[in-house]
Amino acid sequence: MRVLVLENYPGTPLGLLGQALEEAGGRVTSVPAHAGAPVPEDHVGHDGLVVLGGEQNALDDLGYPFLPQVCELIRTFHAAGKPVLGICLGSQLIARAFGGENILGRPVEFGWHEVRPTDEGRGDPVIGVLKEGAALFHWHSDTVGLPREAVHLAQSDATPVQAYRIGQSTYATQFHFEAGLKVVRQWSESFSSSILVHTPDWPERMVREARGSGVVAERAGLEVARAWVALLSKDI
Repeated sequence: MRVLVLENYPGTPLGLLGQALEEAGGRVTSVPAHAGAPVPEDHVGHDGLVVLGGEQNALDDLGYPFLPQVCELIRTFHAAGKPVLGICLGSQLIARAFGGENILGRPVEFGWHEVRPTDEGRGDPVIGVLKEGAALFHWHSDTVGLPREAVHLAQSDATPVQAYRIGQSTYATQFHFEAGLKVVRQWSESFSSSILVHTPDWPERMVREARGSGVVAERAGLEVARAWVALLSKDI
């Protein structure tokens, strides 16, 4: 299986999703669009598309002029029936691509917080693997209003739309299920100055919460990653 990965911002590794792809023998082609790499125009040669997160908002075409091309590529893979996954900013770009609302500048949701599947989510082949009360990692202020054809799959106390699906295999998660402990620690070091602005007690909290919520998130995130990767080898 061959997966195209769109990088919208530096420092956004695949984390647990990369582990799941490696387990399945997947081959990854990364496109660092943030560094000027051209966004492919079609789906040919790839079995699925992953659109990663970033600090920018999903409407910032002035600062990131490649964003409309990413939206077009999302629609192209979707129309071809190939699995698509958007994480955080990626989920917001999926909403934009399909006419959903991009809601900007809300209070920051950061750290490990509970994600609750909806009734539809409990029966979903990807989000349904989450156990009730599982804490996943979050880092966002923007969110979305669901596109008209979307199925609402998960929510949290702070964010009504934490996951949704369009069609059978286009998935969007606001939460960072790919962020295991290694990635969270990397982000906490690399982006410490910006994190401390909104979560000044994070260094102490991270050490304390990593032993509980962090371990739970690692297990749960890998299960979600494996479930999405399994779609790549199915006839949708």
